[in-house]
Amino acid sequence: MILKNRIIMNNIKKSCLFSRKNIIHTNTQRFIKSQTPAEYCLNQIKQYDYENFICTILLKTVPRSVAIAVRSFNVEISRIVEQMSQETIGLMKLTFWEETIDKCYLKNIKDVPKHPVAIELFKAITKADLNKRYLKNLVTARKDNINTHSFKSLVDIEKYADQTVSSALYLILEGCNVRDVNADHAASHLGKSQGIVQQLRCIPYAKKLNFIPLPEEVLIKNQVSQEEVFRGTPSERLSECVYEVASRAHQHLIKSKSLMDKVPVNGRPALLPAIPILNYLENLQKVDYNVLNPSLQQRSWKILPSIYISNLRNIY
Repeated sequence: MILKNRIIMNNIKKSCLFSRKNIIHTNTQRFIKSQTPAEYCLNQIKQYDYENFICTILLKTVPRSVAIAVRSFNVEISRIVEQMSQETIGLMKLTFWEETIDKCYLKNIKDVPKHPVAIELFKAITKADLNKRYLKNLVTARKDNINTHSFKSLVDIEKYADQTVSSALYLILEGCNVRDVNADHAASHLGKSQGIVQQLRCIPYAKKLNFIPLPEEVLIKNQVSQEEVFRGTPSERLSECVYEVASRAHQHLIKSKSLMDKVPVNGRPALLPAIPILNYLENLQKVDYNVLNPSLQQRSWKILPSIYISNLRNIY
């Protein structure tokens, strides 16, 4: 009986291992035949992270290739949580990517899964000697919050943003060959600002995502129920909540921009996402913090020229 149970357990483990690999690879097989790994990654960023896509393609050759790998990796793991139907499957996929990071640091391409994102990540790590801890942060944050349906406080959102957004900026700075305290300080504040703005942008889709992007303490303070957020009905009280959260994002953005002169010149292009963040916050102010206003869900024509000109002037 014991031997039989061991055989059954071994078969289950093999089945799970096969399933995990199959889940990851099935959706990419059709792309691999028609696209290079770099093209696949770039298209993925363009489709799911457009503003960061614009900022990425303006970088120089080596920083751009690193940014493409980091951004596509971040998109890949964030979509796992967004599309997750079962927590177990979501955790399996995240574990796959956690193990993939370890394999990329073995410095042997044969150990890396035949997935376009994994291949580009391996190349980026080889080129720029990326900090493993920052890559791990991107996965760990998703695993730790995989069953989270709301944040209790603004501080919790800031912590999550620091792990999922600032960590990506640190890696892109490393791709620019910048390892500098002031640059990291600026990236930390910018990442928190961008992370908070991402939550604000999720509010119109709260019901679909089954997630409350506004912190519980802010909702309670302004007497807004979670049901009101799910219904998506504009109200003065909801706008007050949005104003408070947006103000924190603006504070972090201003702090990041105030450090610009201390950031090495070759690292500033990595912080170009500050431009679309400011654009969104200004547009939000124009509609009196009615985050449900349809105009906020449309791409602003100002973003492209603003990012391009800022890059030419080497500012963010």
